[in-house]
Amino acid sequence: MKKSIAAFGLSLAATALPAFSESGIGWVSYPGGKGLGAGKHVVLLAGDEEYRSEEAMPMLAKLLSKHYGFQCTVLFSADPDGTINPNKSESLGKPEALDSADAIVTSLRFRKWPDDAMKHFDDAIQRGVSVVGIRTSTHSFQLPDTSAFKQYNKYGKTVLGEGWVNHWGRHKSEATRAIMEAAASKDPLLRGVTDVFVDSDVYEAYPAADSTILFRGQVLKGMKPTDEPAAYEKQRATDKEKQDINTPMMPIAWHREVKNTAGKTNKILCTTMGAATDLTNEGLRRMIVNGVLWGVGIEIPAKADVTVVGDYQPNRYEFNGYKKGLKAADFE
Repeated sequence: MKKSIAAFGLSLAATALPAFSESGIGWVSYPGGKGLGAGKHVVLLAGDEEYRSEEAMPMLAKLLSKHYGFQCTVLFSADPDGTINPNKSESLGKPEALDSADAIVTSLRFRKWPDDAMKHFDDAIQRGVSVVGIRTSTHSFQLPDTSAFKQYNKYGKTVLGEGWVNHWGRHKSEATRAIMEAAASKDPLLRGVTDVFVDSDVYEAYPAADSTILFRGQVLKGMKPTDEPAAYEKQRATDKEKQDINTPMMPIAWHREVKNTAGKTNKILCTTMGAATDLTNEGLRRMIVNGVLWGVGIEIPAKADVTVVGDYQPNRYEFNGYKKGLKAADFE
């Protein structure tokens, strides 16, 4: 008998979505419908071992499906029997779904996909599909030298605008208050985006020069939104020089447009925020939804609806902290 997702602490409202969502080994899909995104397909890639993307990506997919009419497909890392396993870095359920993607949302970390899966991803990038890259997506791939797509090991730096550098705030003990970049106050991607606080730490990051910075991350003394800013010196990984932890603050969200090797342009929104617990924050969800809309050329509303569909109580981020025994069908 198929287990109800409620058994895993992730219950859904009975009428949250139409009954014709479907799933298979390592994937779940939600139907498109009426709305701004009607006729568009968003593929969300859940593949990191720590930040509970296997919980966050279905939540975002249901939201985009119900409120905007996007068809949404979530691809997981899974064992051969279909059990979701974020540690299965070589796995990607139904990569052919990428062939019809109009936008991709990624929450990936050091994936080692085989060439047949990477070809679907590469084809999508070369078509000029827009990408919203979340948290560890700055270091999405760790492909072997034998891979025909090993250039994607630098995908964070060359496409998203930054790769993995270092933790900047203290991991699991110093949360992040997002401070809007003054020059970005009128940026459409920030319409309706306020009060962004996340319990993941700031990453050290130096986005590409052509990036438009949206937010910088203020490192806090603790894990509550009311905590004061931290104040101590830290050495930068890049040049070994010391600075005050918050002077200047590191960028934590930016966008850019990148011409790929096929001559097409990919619209990119990247944020180093994005643990599943971070996405309980309405402002962060709205920025990500704005990024999807912007990426497919839809006018961003003054305040996009980012109401969570059903209950969303994500697990705390940690390695091997995923719910054991879940299958994609549990997210239908």
